[in-house]
Amino acid sequence: MMTPLRFGLCLGFGLIAGLAPPLALPEQAMAQNYGYQPASPRAIQERREREAAQKGSVIVTEPYGPSETLRQTRAMTSALARLKPERKGVIDVYVVAIGLDSDGVFGRETAETARVLASRYDAEGRVIVMANGKGASGSATDPVVPDGSPDHLAQALGHVAEVMNKQEDVLALFITTHGHWNTGLNYRDGERAGGNIAPTRLAALLNEAGIKNRLVILSACYSGIFVPALQNESTIILTAASAQKPSFGCRAENDWTFFGDALINQALRQPIPLPDAFAQARSLITKWEVASRLDPSNPQIDLGPQAIAWMDKIDAKVPKVAGQPKGMPAFGAPPPPPERSKPAPLLTKP
Repeated sequence: MMTPLRFGLCLGFGLIAGLAPPLALPEQAMAQNYGYQPASPRAIQERREREAAQKGSVIVTEPYGPSETLRQTRAMTSALARLKPERKGVIDVYVVAIGLDSDGVFGRETAETARVLASRYDAEGRVIVMANGKGASGSATDPVVPDGSPDHLAQALGHVAEVMNKQEDVLALFITTHGHWNTGLNYRDGERAGGNIAPTRLAALLNEAGIKNRLVILSACYSGIFVPALQNESTIILTAASAQKPSFGCRAENDWTFFGDALINQALRQPIPLPDAFAQARSLITKWEVASRLDPSNPQIDLGPQAIAWMDKIDAKVPKVAGQPKGMPAFGAPPPPPERSKPAPLLTKP
């Protein structure tokens, strides 16, 4: 039989045990007990960034007002409506060129690349240009260039898939922007919006559009991470760098990045096959990087076995006379003049 004293002692010890903090085990012991290693905050953040990029997540901090929304809608509608239909018995090339970042170099590179590819592959009237910022200028009839946004990219690919012959025609997709080794292609429209397009996301856009024959040119740091996701038998992929390397020349004041200048502005203006143009561009980029004491970017090329047949046919369209490079060269260009510091305002004593 429990006496009142014994009952009181038991109750007191029970209350103390209930109020005591749980036994704290060392983190290593807990991890071993439950069979996992604790993830570092950086690893968790990188995983979240990668998952967001794979979904095509975009953050908009300053939505457009009514006037600019209408301007953008009209610009994109006009760009899509101008696309000429495919020609039976002809392998038509449809060019989609987009600058995903608002730094001026990407807009200028996008606009001139579209002109080079249109001339090289007889694609006049089958071109869509989209870019952020003020780098790309429109025409007299269509002065507004649609934003280079992930949504506009998806719209462009969807419309091209509708008007082209997906069994014989070719999509030439050019994307230029900053790149990230973990999340892929950066999207930035000033301070208004931002996000990323991951390799799996870009592959999904192309696959859902059902476009079979693809020439994909990516001018961005670490763009080699896109090769495994985009590879198939009918695709050719050219990237500015390997999966582990940055590329160079993306200063906002430039007209070209290293890759854009060497490949588009110089090599693809020559009457030579695409693989030879890439080899020439890669050699030139290596020369520039050595002279600048930069770590080699190691541009990549991947040729799908079935793509070689249509590549030879569109290379037959190349003009026999070489074009002249345009714009300020990416290498050896004079640096922009330094900004003059403004004098400090005169302060009067109170």
